[in-house]
Amino acid sequence: MTSEIEPRTRVPYPDTLTTPLDVEIAVTRTTPRTADAFGLAVAAEGAVPRQLGLSRAALEANGFSAKPGQTLVVPRSDGPTLVAVGIGSATDVDVSRLRDAAAAFTRAAGRRSHLATNLADVGSDLDGVDAAAAAQAVVEGVLLATYRYVGLKNDTSGSPKLEQFTLTAAAAQEKAITRGAARGRVTARAAGFARDLANMPPAYLTARRLADLARQIAGEHGLDIEVYDRDQLEVMGCGGMVGVNQASVEPPRLVKLTYTPRSPKGHLAMVGKGIMYDSGGLSIKPSDAFHQVMKMDMSGAAAVLAAMSTLRDLKCAAKVTAYLVCTDNMPSGSAIKLGDVLTMRNGTTVEIHNTDAEGRLVLADGLSLAVEQAPDAIVDIATLTGAALAALGPEITAVLGTDDGFVDQVKDAAAATDEPVWQLPLETKRYKKLLDSVVADMRNIGGPYAGAITASIFLSQFVGDVPWAHLDIAGPMKVDGDDGWKSKGATGVGTRTLIELATNFRTA
Repeated sequence: MTSEIEPRTRVPYPDTLTTPLDVEIAVTRTTPRTADAFGLAVAAEGAVPRQLGLSRAALEANGFSAKPGQTLVVPRSDGPTLVAVGIGSATDVDVSRLRDAAAAFTRAAGRRSHLATNLADVGSDLDGVDAAAAAQAVVEGVLLATYRYVGLKNDTSGSPKLEQFTLTAAAAQEKAITRGAARGRVTARAAGFARDLANMPPAYLTARRLADLARQIAGEHGLDIEVYDRDQLEVMGCGGMVGVNQASVEPPRLVKLTYTPRSPKGHLAMVGKGIMYDSGGLSIKPSDAFHQVMKMDMSGAAAVLAAMSTLRDLKCAAKVTAYLVCTDNMPSGSAIKLGDVLTMRNGTTVEIHNTDAEGRLVLADGLSLAVEQAPDAIVDIATLTGAALAALGPEITAVLGTDDGFVDQVKDAAAATDEPVWQLPLETKRYKKLLDSVVADMRNIGGPYAGAITASIFLSQFVGDVPWAHLDIAGPMKVDGDDGWKSKGATGVGTRTLIELATNFRTA
């Protein structure tokens, strides 16, 4: 007699996001009685808030000098726990400092269900700080610091517990703070969604799965969507996507999303790199910690998809077309080989000198398709080169482009969201020769030096005369521990920058 054991199936991946999307956000003139913790802004000079019940001397005796982001928890026998939150010198406060202060308050308060703070109200009273922008920054700081990725853990006790968040505001600022708080909730939700996607294990987030999620997002947020499979991509001449994918058992997907408002003011195109897992192909990566995070090589596509989900809610005035170029990069007997030549969508032939320089191949097809729509400008975002990480470290995104005016728009958007960028030179005259090939129009890698620049020069060959900017987020795509408004794991970097860019986009 034999017994059969019921086969175990793969655990279904949760459809819900781990971001605190259900947090109720309110703006009131007084501290709510139900709050568990109340964050009080304290400047490095001037009066200390009376609610704290402590003098500046007493605060300093407890090691609190009101440095930016510094906190001191003040327990009470009744009412909410008070948290003194340092904002530094009042003359130096800006929205980035308020975002960081809100994140510091959230971490100091611990896992409470109802937080409240006067940070936006105090910030908006200062010269040069807009009330709506202050509120947006504070909401972003709280929600993004609250974020925890639970994923497939059986123990979900680490999930966010925050249910309510209240901003106190004077009557004169109430409307502006309410407006900014609503925007901050949308932008934080999007960044959290991008984090979820990048944190997700690669076996669960395939190109097909991402396309399905894009269909869901499109239906919920008023976007038009077209999804192209491998056979269609081959007919379309997208040799970069087909070539990179040919070693994988998972088929590729190219997702086109379009947001069209009434009477559009300009047309912006976005292209996001979606390498769902990057083994390096036959030029395989070493088996180290960096290889493990190659599930995040689709962070550019995640940022674009998340940004697109906000445009209707934020009443974006520009038309925005997005391309997510999604595939694995795997080694197998059918993999592209060094010396092979691929033909891109725009007809350019590319000789392969390194199969780990695959992101630029799929982006070439996406950029070529974007150009065919004749947009006013194109931005692409990708975890493209280790050279960008080596040059700028883990906190700064490299930006390069063909049009200084449009690059300036990208830099302004990044500054507003505290997702810092640094412009590198697109030295085509000096370095394009490094991409010369004997057998094709170009090769896909330029040698050991200036890798971020030569990769950008490669991409620039596919944008024609359209103003273009490229964001290389290889450095800041993740953090190894909680840091301000960034939570351990994927950061969702670029999402809020793209939102800011789209909603403030202007043509030349």
